[in-house]
This record gives sequence, structure tokens and C-alpha cells, in this order.
Amino acid sequence: MSMYIEMIRVRFLMMLAYRTNYYSGILIYSINIGAYYFLWSAIYGGKEEIQGLSVLQMTTYVAVSWMARAFYFNNIDREIAAEIKDGKVAIEMIRPYNYLGMKTMQALGEGIFRLLFFSVPGLIIVAFIFPIGFSASPSTWMFFFVSLVFSFIVNTQINLLTGIMTFFLFNNAGLIRAKRVVIDLFSGLLLPISFYPGWAENLMTYLPFQAISYVPSMIFTEGFAGQEITNAILLQAVWVLILLIPIRLLWSLAKKQLIVQGG
Repeated sequence: MSMYIEMIRVRFLMMLAYRTNYYSGILIYSINIGAYYFLWSAIYGGKEEIQGLSVLQMTTYVAVSWMARAFYFNNIDREIAAEIKDGKVAIEMIRPYNYLGMKTMQALGEGIFRLLFFSVPGLIIVAFIFPIGFSASPSTWMFFFVSLVFSFIVNTQINLLTGIMTFFLFNNAGLIRAKRVVIDLFSGLLLPISFYPGWAENLMTYLPFQAISYVPSMIFTEGFAGQEITNAILLQAVWVLILLIPIRLLWSLAKKQLIVQGG
């Protein structure tokens, strides 16, 4: 375990060395949030709420969704693909640690950095510009952070699956780009899932993407309450367990047919 903790620390320090790059990111995310704020203000018009969310809740939802994305987002699928192409993966796989576990810990170190130096300060800055509602309930904050951890795990698992596919496709750049679009669209980042047509909303209940952005954002805005929060977090936990199955199966197959493209 100490080995994996060290991986988290090293990745955090690497990100810290280039922290100035993320100041511009806060500005870009703030612009995105501002654009969505004015868009939703126009959509709401004089309506008090749509699909159970008020204008204030929707503004908060947008801000939290984008700032939470900074935490759970990572590029380990691209890193895995690059290491397969240049042959580095062969060296990594004979080292005394689990390769996928190492990648997960590196992603966590990056996520912690983004949370402390991007998400938190970014959300504070945005709160001074746009109306955002912060819950006074400690339980809401607790459930939100638990849900945020699950969102990181689910997103990382999907990235691991995408990265592992490089063993079979050799070049999965297109798959990585498609995966990113699908996650942004179906996770609730761009549009709350409750705003989709009924058939689409029902379809998404059978997909893991809502566990990434929609659930933590709805908990933070108190769009979920009581048993809904418990059910949503349990849903995230179930997807974490389900996604372990294809990861283990694909990883087992990938190790048997490793072809190094570089070296």
C-alpha cells in the first residue's frame, strides 16, 4: 500500500510543478459556466422551475458539474495507449506492482491536485460572479463527497477499459475521443438526465455514465432528497462492482497477447 501512496504523492508533486497551467483552466471553466448560466436563464424565462429544478439549482448544478469534472477527469487511457505504442508497458508490467492499480493511483494523485488547486478555488471564484446555492446541511456535503469519490472511480474504470482496448486495436485514438464525447453527453454534464425524453432517460438508467456527473451534482443541489440520495449512491457502488468484471477479463486477455509496437 505504501508503494501506491507514493505514486499518489509523486503524481501530485508533478502536477504541482506546473500548477500555473491550471489558472487559465479556471478562467475557461468560468466562461463555460457563465455561458450555461445565461443560456439556462433564457430557457427558464419567468418559470420558477423545470423538471423540479429552480434557476438557482440549475446554476449550481452547472457550476458543480464542471468543477467536479476537474476532479474525476484524467487521461490514463491516453497514457496506457502511449505506453503500449512505445513499448514502455512491457517494463511496467514486470515491476512489483499492479499496472492498472498504479495507473489508478496516478489518476487519484492528479484528481486530488485538481480538487485542491482547481475545483475548490474555481467554485469560490464562480460563486462571486454567479448565483450559486451552497447547502447548509452537513449530511448533504458528506453524501456529495462520497458520491464524488464514486464518480472518480467509475470514470477511471471506463478510462481503464478504453486504455486496455489498445492491446486489441493497437490505435484507439478514435475510441478515446468518442468515449469523451459520450461521457460528457450522457453523464449529465451538459444536460441533466431528467431533462432528456422519457425513453432516453430510461435507457440511461442501464448505463454507468449517470454515476459520473449527474448523481453528485443532483446531491449537491439537493435535487435528490432522502431515499433518492441513498439509492443514487448505491447505484454508483453497483456500477463500480459491475465494471470490475470487464476490466479483469480484458486485462487477463490483454496480457496474453501483448504486442509491443515500439521499444
